[in-house]
Amino acid sequence: MIEKTSSGWLGMQWNRLAAAAARLNISEDFIRFGVVGTMGFCWDTATVYALKGFINLYAAGAAGFFVAATANWAANRFWTFAHKDHGAMHVQWAKFLAANAVGFVFNRGSFFILITVSLLCRRQPVYAIITGSFAGLTFNYFLSKRYVFT
Repeated sequence: MIEKTSSGWLGMQWNRLAAAAARLNISEDFIRFGVVGTMGFCWDTATVYALKGFINLYAAGAAGFFVAATANWAANRFWTFAHKDHGAMHVQWAKFLAANAVGFVFNRGSFFILITVSLLCRRQPVYAIITGSFAGLTFNYFLSKRYVFT
């Protein structure tokens, strides 16, 4: 029988995954942040691929980051850090974008370097997106936890 929760079946499965990871001494918040980041990777990749035929890859990469960061902020606000008190949404969103500017340097810096020097990454930008996502993850998590979702 499938249990019903207010977050639905899929939310319950993600919650179970996060709880299992916590038993391994991995922060539930970090696991949730990683899951949200994975969803952000999908938003980022979809945006880059949707735009790459219309604008250059550098602009598509910047747009992809903005779309993913906005979606990630919302998911982190309502799931990862739901247990925290939150201020005004627009203020928190701006703080999230500002805090993630550090991660942006590592994330998009890796992306821009790879699409500049690698023909493979220019043809298949997903490889540059993956590298950039991992490069920015740690910075984004710690800054978000400490300064945005307090």
